Amino acid sequence: MEADLSGFNIDAPQWDQSTFLGRVKHFFNVTDPRTVFVSEQELDWAKAMVEKSRMGLMPRGTKAEQLLYAKKLYDSAFHPDTGEKMNVIGRMSFQVPGGMIITGFMLQFYRTMPAVVFWQWVNQSFNALVNYTNRNAASPTSVRQMALSYFTATTTAVATAVGMNMWTKRAPPLVGRWVPFAAVAAANCVNIPMMRQQELIQGVCVKDGNQNELGHSQRAAAIGITQVVISRITMAAPGMILLPVIMERLEKLHFMRKVKVLHAPLQVMLSGCFLLFMVPVACGLFPQECKLPVHYLEPELQDTIKTKYGENIPYVYFNKGL
Repeated sequence: MEADLSGFNIDAPQWDQSTFLGRVKHFFNVTDPRTVFVSEQELDWAKAMVEKSRMGLMPRGTKAEQLLYAKKLYDSAFHPDTGEKMNVIGRMSFQVPGGMIITGFMLQFYRTMPAVVFWQWVNQSFNALVNYTNRNAASPTSVRQMALSYFTATTTAVATAVGMNMWTKRAPPLVGRWVPFAAVAAANCVNIPMMRQQELIQGVCVKDGNQNELGHSQRAAAIGITQVVISRITMAAPGMILLPVIMERLEKLHFMRKVKVLHAPLQVMLSGCFLLFMVPVACGLFPQECKLPVHYLEPELQDTIKTKYGENIPYVYFNKGL
Protein backbone atom coordinates (compact mmCIF):
# COMPACT_ATOMS: atom_id res chain seq x y z
CA MET A 1 0.00 0.00 0.00
CA GLU A 2 1.34 3.42 -0.98
CA ALA A 3 1.89 5.98 1.77
CA ASP A 4 -0.38 9.02 1.78
CA LEU A 5 1.83 12.02 0.99
CA SER A 6 -0.99 14.51 0.61
CA GLY A 7 -0.09 16.23 3.89
CA PHE A 8 3.69 16.02 3.42
CA ASN A 9 5.37 19.44 3.66
CA ILE A 10 8.74 19.31 1.92
CA ASP A 11 9.77 22.68 3.38
CA ALA A 12 9.11 21.70 7.01
CA PRO A 13 12.27 20.58 8.88
CA GLN A 14 12.19 17.05 10.28
CA TRP A 15 13.15 18.32 13.71
CA ASP A 16 11.82 21.15 15.87
CA GLN A 17 13.87 24.23 14.98
CA SER A 18 12.80 26.07 18.13
CA THR A 19 15.09 23.83 20.20
CA PHE A 20 18.88 23.62 20.13
CA LEU A 21 18.86 19.81 19.87
CA GLY A 22 16.40 19.94 16.99
CA ARG A 23 18.59 22.41 15.10
CA VAL A 24 21.73 20.32 15.72
CA LYS A 25 19.99 17.22 14.31
CA HIS A 26 18.84 19.25 11.31
CA PHE A 27 22.35 20.52 10.57
CA PHE A 28 23.94 17.11 11.12
CA ASN A 29 21.71 16.07 8.25
CA VAL A 30 22.24 19.14 6.04
CA THR A 31 26.02 19.46 6.57
CA ASP A 32 26.70 15.76 6.01
CA PRO A 33 30.06 15.87 4.15
CA ARG A 34 29.04 12.85 2.06
CA THR A 35 26.62 15.05 0.13
CA VAL A 36 29.62 16.85 -1.39
CA PHE A 37 30.31 13.76 -3.50
CA VAL A 38 26.76 13.40 -4.83
CA SER A 39 26.59 13.76 -8.63
CA GLU A 40 25.10 16.79 -10.37
CA GLN A 41 22.40 14.57 -11.86
CA GLU A 42 21.31 13.42 -8.41
CA LEU A 43 21.22 17.00 -7.13
CA ASP A 44 19.07 18.02 -10.09
CA TRP A 45 16.77 15.06 -9.32
CA ALA A 46 16.51 16.25 -5.71
CA LYS A 47 15.56 19.77 -6.81
CA ALA A 48 12.94 18.42 -9.22
CA MET A 49 11.47 16.25 -6.45
CA VAL A 50 11.29 19.20 -4.05
CA GLU A 51 9.62 21.41 -6.64
CA LYS A 52 7.11 18.71 -7.59
CA SER A 53 6.33 18.10 -3.93
CA ARG A 54 5.63 21.80 -3.43
CA MET A 55 3.15 21.67 -6.30
CA GLY A 56 1.61 18.40 -5.11
CA LEU A 57 2.65 16.55 -8.27
CA MET A 58 4.36 13.50 -6.80
CA PRO A 59 4.81 10.50 -9.17
CA ARG A 60 2.92 7.35 -8.16
CA GLY A 61 4.92 5.11 -5.89
CA THR A 62 6.94 7.95 -4.34
CA LYS A 63 7.87 7.17 -0.74
CA ALA A 64 8.37 9.56 2.16
CA GLU A 65 11.96 8.31 2.50
CA GLN A 66 12.70 9.44 -1.06
CA LEU A 67 11.31 12.89 -0.35
CA LEU A 68 13.31 13.21 2.86
CA TYR A 69 16.49 12.23 1.01
CA ALA A 70 15.70 14.70 -1.77
CA LYS A 71 15.14 17.41 0.85
CA LYS A 72 18.48 16.58 2.49
CA LEU A 73 20.32 16.98 -0.82
CA TYR A 74 18.35 20.09 -1.72
CA ASP A 75 19.03 21.80 1.63
CA SER A 76 22.72 20.96 1.44
CA ALA A 77 23.31 22.20 -2.11
CA PHE A 78 20.73 24.89 -2.97
CA HIS A 79 20.44 28.39 -1.52
CA PRO A 80 17.35 28.82 0.70
CA ASP A 81 16.59 32.29 -0.73
CA THR A 82 17.18 31.83 -4.44
CA GLY A 83 16.93 28.08 -4.97
CA GLU A 84 20.14 28.26 -7.02
CA LYS A 85 22.76 25.54 -6.77
CA MET A 86 25.64 26.74 -4.58
CA ASN A 87 29.29 26.21 -5.52
CA VAL A 88 30.69 23.08 -3.87
CA ILE A 89 33.45 24.77 -1.86
CA GLY A 90 31.07 27.34 -0.40
CA ARG A 91 28.53 24.82 0.90
CA MET A 92 28.37 24.16 4.65
CA SER A 93 28.63 20.44 3.82
CA PHE A 94 32.16 21.20 2.55
CA GLN A 95 33.21 22.68 5.91
CA VAL A 96 34.52 19.35 7.20
CA PRO A 97 36.67 18.25 4.22
CA GLY A 98 37.78 21.80 3.39
CA GLY A 99 38.12 23.10 6.92
CA MET A 100 40.02 20.09 8.25
CA ILE A 101 42.78 20.47 5.68
CA ILE A 102 43.18 24.22 6.19
CA THR A 103 42.88 24.10 9.99
CA GLY A 104 45.28 21.17 10.27
CA PHE A 105 47.95 22.91 8.23
CA MET A 106 47.44 26.26 9.98
CA LEU A 107 48.04 24.55 13.32
CA GLN A 108 51.02 22.57 12.03
CA PHE A 109 52.85 25.31 10.14
CA TYR A 110 52.69 28.21 12.58
CA ARG A 111 56.38 28.71 13.26
CA THR A 112 57.69 30.36 10.06
CA MET A 113 56.40 33.68 8.75
CA PRO A 114 55.89 32.56 5.10
CA ALA A 115 53.82 29.58 6.25
CA VAL A 116 51.72 31.77 8.57
CA VAL A 117 51.01 34.26 5.80
CA PHE A 118 50.22 31.57 3.22
CA TRP A 119 47.82 29.51 5.34
CA GLN A 120 46.02 32.56 6.74
CA TRP A 121 45.54 33.75 3.15
CA VAL A 122 44.21 30.32 2.11
CA ASN A 123 41.85 30.25 5.11
CA GLN A 124 40.43 33.72 4.47
CA SER A 125 39.99 32.95 0.76
CA PHE A 126 38.00 29.89 1.78
CA ASN A 127 36.00 31.86 4.37
CA ALA A 128 35.22 34.65 1.91
CA LEU A 129 33.76 32.13 -0.53
CA VAL A 130 31.73 30.43 2.23
CA ASN A 131 30.44 33.79 3.51
CA TYR A 132 29.41 34.91 0.04
CA THR A 133 27.77 31.58 -0.77
CA ASN A 134 25.73 31.53 2.45
CA ARG A 135 24.77 35.21 2.54
CA ASN A 136 21.20 36.47 2.60
CA ALA A 137 20.79 36.56 -1.18
CA ALA A 138 18.05 39.18 -1.04
CA SER A 139 20.81 41.78 -0.58
CA PRO A 140 23.11 41.70 -3.66
CA THR A 141 26.83 42.35 -3.20
CA SER A 142 28.92 44.10 -5.87
CA VAL A 143 32.27 42.83 -7.12
CA ARG A 144 33.94 45.91 -5.60
CA GLN A 145 32.45 45.18 -2.19
CA MET A 146 33.52 41.53 -2.38
CA ALA A 147 37.07 42.52 -3.33
CA LEU A 148 37.26 45.06 -0.49
CA SER A 149 35.87 42.52 2.00
CA TYR A 150 38.33 39.87 0.89
CA PHE A 151 41.31 42.23 1.08
CA THR A 152 40.31 43.61 4.50
CA ALA A 153 39.69 40.21 6.08
CA THR A 154 42.87 38.69 4.66
CA THR A 155 44.94 41.67 5.82
CA THR A 156 43.38 41.47 9.30
CA ALA A 157 44.09 37.75 9.63
CA VAL A 158 47.67 37.99 8.39
CA ALA A 159 48.44 41.10 10.49
CA THR A 160 47.00 39.46 13.62
CA ALA A 161 48.89 36.22 13.06
CA VAL A 162 52.20 37.90 12.23
CA GLY A 163 51.90 40.41 15.08
CA MET A 164 51.02 37.78 17.66
CA ASN A 165 53.73 35.44 16.38
CA MET A 166 56.31 38.12 17.05
CA TRP A 167 54.74 39.00 20.40
CA THR A 168 54.71 35.38 21.60
CA LYS A 169 58.26 34.43 20.57
CA ARG A 170 59.36 34.37 24.19
CA ALA A 171 56.12 32.85 25.45
CA PRO A 172 55.67 29.09 26.12
CA PRO A 173 55.36 27.01 22.91
CA LEU A 174 51.69 26.28 23.58
CA VAL A 175 50.83 29.99 23.44
CA GLY A 176 52.34 30.19 19.97
CA ARG A 177 50.14 27.30 18.86
CA TRP A 178 47.05 29.36 19.78
CA VAL A 179 48.00 32.24 17.50
CA PRO A 180 46.15 30.77 14.45
CA PHE A 181 42.88 30.72 16.41
CA ALA A 182 43.30 34.35 17.48
CA ALA A 183 43.88 35.31 13.85
CA VAL A 184 40.88 33.30 12.65
CA ALA A 185 38.60 34.81 15.31
CA ALA A 186 39.74 38.36 14.51
CA ALA A 187 39.33 37.82 10.79
CA ASN A 188 35.84 36.36 11.20
CA CYS A 189 34.79 39.54 13.00
CA VAL A 190 35.86 41.44 9.88
CA ASN A 191 35.28 39.02 7.01
CA ILE A 192 31.61 38.24 7.62
CA PRO A 193 30.31 41.80 8.21
CA MET A 194 32.39 43.09 5.29
CA MET A 195 31.31 40.36 2.89
CA ARG A 196 27.68 40.97 3.87
CA GLN A 197 27.87 44.73 4.30
CA GLN A 198 25.08 45.28 1.79
CA GLU A 199 22.69 43.71 4.27
CA LEU A 200 23.81 46.23 6.89
CA ILE A 201 23.41 49.11 4.45
CA GLN A 202 20.10 48.19 2.83
CA GLY A 203 18.69 45.86 5.48
CA VAL A 204 17.41 42.31 5.09
CA CYS A 205 13.91 41.41 4.01
CA VAL A 206 11.65 40.68 6.99
CA LYS A 207 8.42 38.71 6.62
CA ASP A 208 5.39 37.78 8.64
CA GLY A 209 4.48 34.24 9.67
CA ASN A 210 2.89 33.62 6.26
CA GLN A 211 6.03 34.66 4.36
CA ASN A 212 4.58 38.00 3.24
CA GLU A 213 7.27 40.65 2.83
CA LEU A 214 6.96 43.55 5.28
CA GLY A 215 10.06 45.61 4.47
CA HIS A 216 13.82 45.73 5.02
CA SER A 217 15.55 46.09 8.39
CA GLN A 218 19.16 47.02 9.14
CA ARG A 219 18.73 46.02 12.77
CA ALA A 220 17.65 42.54 11.74
CA ALA A 221 20.72 42.33 9.48
CA ALA A 222 23.03 43.32 12.35
CA ILE A 223 21.49 40.69 14.65
CA GLY A 224 21.72 37.98 12.00
CA ILE A 225 25.34 38.75 11.08
CA THR A 226 26.38 38.91 14.75
CA GLN A 227 24.91 35.45 15.29
CA VAL A 228 26.79 34.11 12.26
CA VAL A 229 30.09 35.56 13.57
CA ILE A 230 29.53 33.88 16.95
CA SER A 231 28.68 30.58 15.23
CA ARG A 232 31.79 30.64 13.05
CA ILE A 233 34.12 31.38 15.96
CA THR A 234 32.43 28.64 18.00
CA MET A 235 32.87 26.26 15.07
CA ALA A 236 36.63 26.78 15.05
CA ALA A 237 37.27 27.17 18.78
CA PRO A 238 37.33 23.60 20.17
CA GLY A 239 39.61 22.24 17.48
CA MET A 240 41.97 25.21 17.39
CA ILE A 241 42.17 25.52 21.20
CA LEU A 242 42.20 21.88 22.31
CA LEU A 243 44.11 20.35 19.40
CA PRO A 244 47.32 22.35 20.15
CA VAL A 245 47.18 21.03 23.74
CA ILE A 246 46.79 17.47 22.45
CA MET A 247 49.62 17.83 19.92
CA GLU A 248 51.87 19.49 22.48
CA ARG A 249 51.64 16.35 24.60
CA LEU A 250 51.76 13.86 21.76
CA GLU A 251 54.90 15.39 20.25
CA LYS A 252 56.78 14.73 23.50
CA LEU A 253 56.24 10.99 23.14
CA HIS A 254 59.23 9.02 21.91
CA PHE A 255 57.54 7.35 18.94
CA MET A 256 56.05 10.67 17.78
CA ARG A 257 59.51 12.20 17.57
CA LYS A 258 60.47 9.47 15.11
CA VAL A 259 57.51 10.07 12.78
CA LYS A 260 57.49 13.87 12.41
CA VAL A 261 56.31 13.48 8.84
CA LEU A 262 52.98 12.21 10.19
CA HIS A 263 52.36 15.21 12.47
CA ALA A 264 50.61 17.28 9.77
CA PRO A 265 48.33 14.43 8.54
CA LEU A 266 47.47 13.65 12.18
CA GLN A 267 46.47 17.26 12.83
CA VAL A 268 44.36 17.27 9.67
CA MET A 269 42.56 14.09 10.75
CA LEU A 270 41.96 15.35 14.29
CA SER A 271 40.73 18.69 12.93
CA GLY A 272 38.21 16.78 10.85
CA CYS A 273 36.98 14.91 13.94
CA PHE A 274 36.36 18.20 15.75
CA LEU A 275 34.67 19.83 12.76
CA LEU A 276 32.45 16.82 12.10
CA PHE A 277 30.65 17.62 15.34
CA MET A 278 31.26 21.35 15.66
CA VAL A 279 29.87 22.37 12.25
CA PRO A 280 26.29 21.23 13.06
CA VAL A 281 26.60 22.34 16.70
CA ALA A 282 27.77 25.84 15.73
CA CYS A 283 25.18 26.15 12.95
CA GLY A 284 22.51 25.11 15.43
CA LEU A 285 23.34 27.74 18.04
CA PHE A 286 20.76 30.09 16.52
CA PRO A 287 17.74 29.39 14.28
CA GLN A 288 18.44 30.03 10.59
CA GLU A 289 14.97 31.55 10.29
CA CYS A 290 15.28 34.28 12.93
CA LYS A 291 12.27 35.51 14.88
CA LEU A 292 12.38 39.14 15.98
CA PRO A 293 9.80 41.20 17.92
CA VAL A 294 8.44 44.08 15.87
CA HIS A 295 9.44 46.59 18.57
CA TYR A 296 13.13 45.73 17.88
CA LEU A 297 12.83 47.07 14.34
CA GLU A 298 13.51 50.61 13.12
CA PRO A 299 10.76 53.05 14.20
CA GLU A 300 9.87 53.79 10.57
CA LEU A 301 9.39 50.11 9.77
CA GLN A 302 7.40 49.59 12.96
CA ASP A 303 5.06 52.41 11.96
CA THR A 304 4.65 50.98 8.46
CA ILE A 305 3.75 47.53 9.81
CA LYS A 306 1.36 48.86 12.45
CA THR A 307 -0.33 51.20 9.96
CA LYS A 308 -0.96 48.34 7.55
CA TYR A 309 -1.59 45.44 9.95
CA GLY A 310 -2.28 47.02 13.33
CA GLU A 311 -1.17 44.86 16.28
CA ASN A 312 -1.76 41.59 14.38
CA ILE A 313 1.95 41.04 13.68
CA PRO A 314 3.97 40.80 16.92
CA TYR A 315 7.00 39.13 15.27
CA VAL A 316 8.87 39.26 11.98
CA TYR A 317 11.05 36.54 10.43
CA PHE A 318 14.19 36.63 8.29
CA ASN A 319 16.93 34.33 7.04
CA LYS A 320 20.17 35.12 8.86
CA GLY A 321 22.27 33.01 6.48
CA LEU A 322 25.03 30.68 7.64
